[in-house]
Amino acid sequence: MRRILAIVAVVSCVTSSVLAQRAAANHWVATWTTAVVARPAVLPPAAAPAAAPPPNAPAPAPPPITPNNQTLREIVRTSVGGTRARVVFANTFGTSGMTIGGASIALRDRDSAIVPASLRKLTVNGSQAFRIPAGATVLTDAVDLQVPARADLAIDVFVPDDLGSGSSLITFHNGANQTSYASAPGNHVGETAMEGGAITRSWFLLSRVEVAATPRVGVIAAFGDSITDGTRSTPDTNNRWPDHLARRVGTTFAVANVAIAGNRVLTEGNAPGGFGGNAGVNALARFDRDVLAQPGVTHVVVMEGINDIGAAQAAVEDLIAAHRQLVERAHARGLKIYGATLTPYEGAAYFSQEGEAKRKALNQWIRTSGMYDAVIDFEAVIRDPAAPTKMRAEFDSGDHLHPNDAGYKAMGEAVDLSLFKPSGS
Repeated sequence: MRRILAIVAVVSCVTSSVLAQRAAANHWVATWTTAVVARPAVLPPAAAPAAAPPPNAPAPAPPPITPNNQTLREIVRTSVGGTRARVVFANTFGTSGMTIGGASIALRDRDSAIVPASLRKLTVNGSQAFRIPAGATVLTDAVDLQVPARADLAIDVFVPDDLGSGSSLITFHNGANQTSYASAPGNHVGETAMEGGAITRSWFLLSRVEVAATPRVGVIAAFGDSITDGTRSTPDTNNRWPDHLARRVGTTFAVANVAIAGNRVLTEGNAPGGFGGNAGVNALARFDRDVLAQPGVTHVVVMEGINDIGAAQAAVEDLIAAHRQLVERAHARGLKIYGATLTPYEGAAYFSQEGEAKRKALNQWIRTSGMYDAVIDFEAVIRDPAAPTKMRAEFDSGDHLHPNDAGYKAMGEAVDLSLFKPSGS
């Protein structure tokens, strides 16, 4: 009898271990994400600058590219690590199907070079070439790869067709503040370095990188506009406020930056200096795709509304109603959702006293209504104590709307980490 009990105990222990391993292998989380927008296939002629750039303006971005029989090497930064990886490619706004001639994932060495031993070719249903239907996303087959936390990955994707030759919109993310690479003509997937092409600071056809992580790892979705997207932070330095939060939460949570420069809560609009429509659909319309669909998502931070106030003169009552909708939809999925106050913007191009009154009213509601599970008071971090309608000078990037690297760092370091508790704790 004792022997039988011993055998049962051993089998039970082995079974529990196997089940735990399977759970870990199948717990997929979004270690890196971007919110995609639409771009016309044929770009309008570049407009001449209306005025001299403001003080301390960042260097101009490289000219836009339109992929045409090229391999894109897109550089992304992980937040948490894992033992396996897979990639989501997107044709979200395309009106026709798109062919991908090959793709790969690897650890980035430096610049456009990869670590050769880390290279893994990506397939979809076992095929190296695949098609993304209009409006769809495609999830690649998983590959075994030790993905470190807070490391650079190089995602290669070969686009054999000329994306500028038709009328279908191109799915991308503008203003990435990360240099990626476009090859000379042809399929260069997996080559050690990407030579002879162009650079870009947009991500094309790329939506998400997922890793298999331990079951306790969750995902924080940072949902917002340009201030969350990191506009005017120094390119290639990962100085957006969600980047600083990711460093602080360590390996317990991934941080998914699903912000779009110029985005609004209620209406559509263009990002300043961008292409028509590249500020994305309104926040209410994209919330399901950009937040609720993220694998492993457990928490949401919402910082949005300043573009509705400054550019669209939205009524504060309508903004409050929209924020209520976001909270209800997050709670229906069992997520914690935190409201972040809007930062001061006096001196910005679209500042007005009427808009300032709306900003204060919306912030007051975020702080006192009790709708959000907690409040992250970014206004208190950024504002000038001597002039509360303005940003502190040492945090101002120069346009009086967007923080500089120091400002973004202060925001990311001000978030109370006790708001984020792992599943089951």
